[in-house]
Amino acid sequence: MNNVIALKSYAADRWLAEGEGAELVSAIDGATVALMPGVADVREMIDHARRVGGPALRAMTFRQRGEMLKAAAAAISERKAELYALSSFTGATKGDSAFDIEGGIGTFFVYASKAKTLPDAHFMLEGGRETLSKGDFLGQHVLAPLIGVAVHINAYNFPVWGMLEKLAPTLLAGMPAIIKPATFGSYLTEAAFRIMIESGALPTGSVQLLLGDTSDLLDLLDGQDSVAFTGSAATANRLKTHPNIVKNTVRFAAEQDSLNASILGMDAGPGTPEFDLYVKEVAREMTQKAGQKCTAIRRALVPTSMLDSVQNALISRLGNATIGDPRDETTRLGALAGIPQRADVIANLGKLTAEAEVVFGGEVPELHGNLAKGAFFEPTLLRCENPDAAEAVHSIEAFGPVCTLMPYRDADDAIMLAKKGKGSLALSIFSHDRGVTVDLVKGVSTFHGRVMIVDRDNAEHSTGHGAAMPHLQHGGPGRAGGGAELGGTIGMLPYMQRSAIQGSEALISAVAES
Repeated sequence: MNNVIALKSYAADRWLAEGEGAELVSAIDGATVALMPGVADVREMIDHARRVGGPALRAMTFRQRGEMLKAAAAAISERKAELYALSSFTGATKGDSAFDIEGGIGTFFVYASKAKTLPDAHFMLEGGRETLSKGDFLGQHVLAPLIGVAVHINAYNFPVWGMLEKLAPTLLAGMPAIIKPATFGSYLTEAAFRIMIESGALPTGSVQLLLGDTSDLLDLLDGQDSVAFTGSAATANRLKTHPNIVKNTVRFAAEQDSLNASILGMDAGPGTPEFDLYVKEVAREMTQKAGQKCTAIRRALVPTSMLDSVQNALISRLGNATIGDPRDETTRLGALAGIPQRADVIANLGKLTAEAEVVFGGEVPELHGNLAKGAFFEPTLLRCENPDAAEAVHSIEAFGPVCTLMPYRDADDAIMLAKKGKGSLALSIFSHDRGVTVDLVKGVSTFHGRVMIVDRDNAEHSTGHGAAMPHLQHGGPGRAGGGAELGGTIGMLPYMQRSAIQGSEALISAVAES
């Protein structure tokens, strides 16, 4: 890259002065890509969102906000080539970049479409009218946007989608946002954000970008504000127990560590379509985005009798995953986001090997030239012979191209192992036995935010284990954080207040239609 990008925060509808802060380097070869800016005035940002952004958005109806999202998505789509060019420096292949960039654009378009199902008004109805007495006195639940600011604290793995998947339901709900991306890859986030600003699609004050230090941001929030966080459970717990968050009952939603599982059905032996589909999916989840997906398969549960067959098939497929420069079309596994991320993966892999054996990979690949300075790591498959007694493989996430293979005896054992993750974002089942599949879903659903079922009949149209769809809830219970991002209108709820309106039919209708 010829020119180093001087990044800027965007506050109160202006780009702040660029700085010469920390260097952001390419995950491919360690070359400097961008410089972080100085500290922004977060008090000004919050005040501007409340005084300018909030009123501007609340003056619009849901359908008008939908048109706004559609225009912003179109603007990003027209200039997405700029984003693809930058994305490779995060270690992403073209396919990885599409997952991030196209996924983010698609989320905006889906929410724009959802707006067409909402009233052309300022209140969203929930449920029907409730008769409260014999006379003309009824009740109706309505939802209206909070009058504060939404703070979005995003992870480094999806610089574009991570921003847009939180922003779409927030803006459609009618709430302004301050976006705080992770430092790694923030040059890509800034580029996508800049396109939205330059498009003029968004009203003044509706979005602001905070790069670097958050300063005392959380100290300034109150009960009309909302925080959405993606990252580690340790950081989430620290933020959600921040004294001001607790004192003012600031809404806090977290999407955090998730030991997602995938179950191969007892009926899906070698030679069946489901067996082949399972192996392909596990391998894809290990290599796509170099395994840096919160929804990636971390635990592959297979019948005891098929353990060796699945292991051999996975090793064969992973052995064909070319590691190298993500800009090369022959590359199937790019780099991790940076050297620190790779060090973290290696450290957690060391903890996993106390209970599981590495049967493939597990090393830094030997690459030549500048690529030797990159954050590359081999796809790594582990095998845990006794998952019932194990703990680490169900609780420690190596956030990279790492998955643990483990056997189960019967459906009840598979359910028990899946639940040992203590709450996950996603689980998938590969089986053509409808009865077994139904029993598995009944057993695992309360521990998983999403369950995907694949067989030979629907595989062609399956969206994939790791793809969080904007139409469906993205979140999970327990260890996964308990959040519920996305999911159509479900994703709007953290940014809206439910009120029970009581009165005559005519008065309630007047409120609902206003």
